[in-house]
Amino acid sequence: MKKSAFFLLSLFSVLAFSQKKWSLQECVNYAVENNLQILQNELNTKIQDQSLQIAKRQYLPSVSASVNNNASFGQGRDIFGNTSRNDNFNNNANVGANILLYNNGSLEKNIRKIQFDVEASKFDVEKIKNDISLQIAQQYLSVLLNREITKISQSALENADKLYKRAKITTEVGTTAQTVLAEASAALAREKQNVKTAEINTDRSLFALAMLLQLPDYKNFDVQEVPLENKLDAPLFSAENIISKAYENQPQIKAAESRIKSSEAQTEVARTAFWPTITANAGISSSYFTLFDAGRDLNGNKIVQNGFFKQYKDNFGQQVGLSANIPIFNKGITKIQVQQSKINEDIARNTLLQQRQQVLQNVQKSQFDAEANYENYLAAMETEKSSKLALDFAEKSFEAGRTTVYDMNSARNNYANARGAVAQAKYNYLFSMKLLNFYAGIPLSL
Repeated sequence: MKKSAFFLLSLFSVLAFSQKKWSLQECVNYAVENNLQILQNELNTKIQDQSLQIAKRQYLPSVSASVNNNASFGQGRDIFGNTSRNDNFNNNANVGANILLYNNGSLEKNIRKIQFDVEASKFDVEKIKNDISLQIAQQYLSVLLNREITKISQSALENADKLYKRAKITTEVGTTAQTVLAEASAALAREKQNVKTAEINTDRSLFALAMLLQLPDYKNFDVQEVPLENKLDAPLFSAENIISKAYENQPQIKAAESRIKSSEAQTEVARTAFWPTITANAGISSSYFTLFDAGRDLNGNKIVQNGFFKQYKDNFGQQVGLSANIPIFNKGITKIQVQQSKINEDIARNTLLQQRQQVLQNVQKSQFDAEANYENYLAAMETEKSSKLALDFAEKSFEAGRTTVYDMNSARNNYANARGAVAQAKYNYLFSMKLLNFYAGIPLSL
């Protein structure tokens, strides 16, 4: 009974997944939570978090204990040259603690350095999430584009089928030549091929999107139909309006800024090696010693040795200490390490400049693409309108017998190509606008 219930539950889950149509936001959320590259970088961030915890715990004293046991057997000679057995057992134990009192703030500076490293690592994760989200948005639009092209091809196929059926009838009754039927048949075959190609392209783009999401059951993956307006607005923002916002919200910029702070903190850490280090220590200890054969005293009585606890009480001792390590000469290594840290500061600042330059290029390119894609969209709309008008004239002329089936098919092909060009330009423009909105800090959506 339990096995049957489990099977039915599993089957229901599979069916529910196969019937589910994913939205763009669901795709982005799933990728952010499950992408292996993101998970890998999040694990690296956790490791750095642990390093930060270790650095903070350096303020605490270190406490250790030790217990030593030794047994000795064999002959021994005393200071008078007499040889005798010296079988004994020795035990000692101690507990000690030490704590750093002064090192010119090295611990605090090292903590700040690691905090900036952790911060930069988190921004790196955000950068990867953004990159994957943009890839998903682009691929999602590719699926919608291929589906729209499939619908256009199916519409062209229906018209070609109608033309073929009519040509077949007119040819059979002898009102048109056999070449008309042959051309209509060839046009029908071409449109069937176009539909099949469009369907394959749709499946290919769905598969590519499923691979970005790293879905195991990619065969049942599907996305929602998103109705898009045929009339699109021109870009509202310019690159100049967006670039300052992009500098503020792009994680690669923030990561580079955090690494500058980290390199500056590392220079301060390196400078602390010029200063003395003062540590304090304290401890307690005790010991126990016994001879296996203590022998006898001068009166011939057996020597009685103190017991374990009595000796531990009698031998109990305490110690405290204060030590200073004063650097005098270490071959100039500390000075070189400070210079290396300063070079790393320059590298970090140069990296920030590179990141800002890259963001500037990306925003400006997106602006150029948006403007160009919008103009292409307007031109494609005009071409579609003219092609539709030409098709209407061709259909009327064909109905009146004043034009050939070749001209009719040519007009239909031109109109289908124009509709495809409009769809391509529309989705290209949509993605470039989504990219601009993304740099402006607006979340991805359709």
